[in-house]
Amino acid sequence: MRNKLGIAQKTVPGPDDHTNAMGIHAARAALSDAGVSADVVDVVISINEEHKDYPVWTSGIKLAHELGAQRAYAFDIGQKCGTSVLGLKLARDLITADKSVNTVLVAGGYRNGDLIDYRDANVRFMYNLAAGGGAALVQRGRGGHEILASKFITDGSFSEDVLVPVGGTRAPLTAANTGDYRLQVRDPAAMKARLEEKSIDNFQRVVKDAVTASGAKLSEVKYLAILHMKKSAHDQVLALLGLGSEHAIYLSDYGHIGQVDQLLSLKLARDSRRLAPGDLVVLVAAGIGYVWNALCLRWGSLASNA
Repeated sequence: MRNKLGIAQKTVPGPDDHTNAMGIHAARAALSDAGVSADVVDVVISINEEHKDYPVWTSGIKLAHELGAQRAYAFDIGQKCGTSVLGLKLARDLITADKSVNTVLVAGGYRNGDLIDYRDANVRFMYNLAAGGGAALVQRGRGGHEILASKFITDGSFSEDVLVPVGGTRAPLTAANTGDYRLQVRDPAAMKARLEEKSIDNFQRVVKDAVTASGAKLSEVKYLAILHMKKSAHDQVLALLGLGSEHAIYLSDYGHIGQVDQLLSLKLARDSRRLAPGDLVVLVAAGIGYVWNALCLRWGSLASNA
């Protein structure tokens, strides 16, 4: 596990740790951390993974209700493990475009590890899937951390490589096919070969383009809040960007918590005092489908809000 997957351990859900429930827990912590009451939140963006408490369900509405964010409207977004980075961009865009929006809460949970059959060697690169929740509060004129530019790449040629083949309109769930209700890889060798051609280049591209669009230089990056991946790939991405191990935290004690990884990485960096006011931080994500995302953040003087 340490050598192949890069994990010493990983988080797993308890009996009450449903996807939305973990998002609610993280949202409460974020609001408390920021010293903000739920009743001032204007919009709730749910970044819950599709594998959640109930199917065909707008989970963000329940999340907002449980928090007491009664004046907020809520919606769900989904981009697999890129969802939190997308959610932060959308939060910034909402505040920029709509003068009535001052406070946006981005929150959600992840437990896709439930969908892994550990007897299936074809999905062994996903054996590191863990569970957890994350949240961030984005506010107008807060005077703290500043969300800068971002860059996104999607490549639909990978869109059907990893999926749950039953339970949708193509193959409705029946008593006979419940055993197939799990993440499966149709052609792992072909997918790996195609990904190896593109993935590392796309990681570099989104980071470099996001930094440039933010009016900064790659040499200014102080911290990379990057998703969990195998250690060799993690080190390769850092090296190609001219960064060292001191510029990131490898999530070997947590595993891959999907879209939560970047928020967890930021919290760990903050709590270990690795970030100083003015530091340029880049959140980096990738997800099956396939997506590569990067978003820049100028670390401010506030200890909270991330």
